[in-house]
Amino acid sequence: MRGILSWASRQMKENARTIVAQVLTSYLETNNLRRTPERYAILDAAYCFGSLFTLEELGEKLESDYFRVSRATLYNNLRLLISLRLLIKHRLGGVTKYEACYQTMSHCHQICTVCGKVTDVKAPEIAAAVEQTRLRRFHKDVFSMYIYGICSTCQARQTRKIRQRNKKPNKNK
Repeated sequence: MRGILSWASRQMKENARTIVAQVLTSYLETNNLRRTPERYAILDAAYCFGSLFTLEELGEKLESDYFRVSRATLYNNLRLLISLRLLIKHRLGGVTKYEACYQTMSHCHQICTVCGKVTDVKAPEIAAAVEQTRLRRFHKDVFSMYIYGICSTCQARQTRKIRQRNKKPNKNK
């Protein structure tokens, strides 16, 4: 059963990548813009990430695939992909991150305020509440929610520090 689910997931990702490439092609042709290999490489690399990624991580991914592009090319094409609603730009804890968003489920991100770790959270109750919410003069597509707090790793580290501090004898006595 697990093998079938992972196969289905891969098929959905491949279908999404084909569709987003078609969206990009259609836009470029309609607006008489060049269909450069860089644009398609950036789009494909962005959709290879399973979660959020930074501009630097995207550049590293392209370089590991032996496809070097300038920082300006990355910025310009990310801006284009955002305007086409194929990517979402997030500003998390002072860091800009991007996420592939074609037909993604709405979801929440939990963000540790100590280490900055970002994790996707599936919360069907929240998704249902947002879906049922009627917004006036606005058509919603997807939503993203940020939940800030402290992860278990950082919490454990802080607890250990407090315990160590309490174990030390006070030398001022």
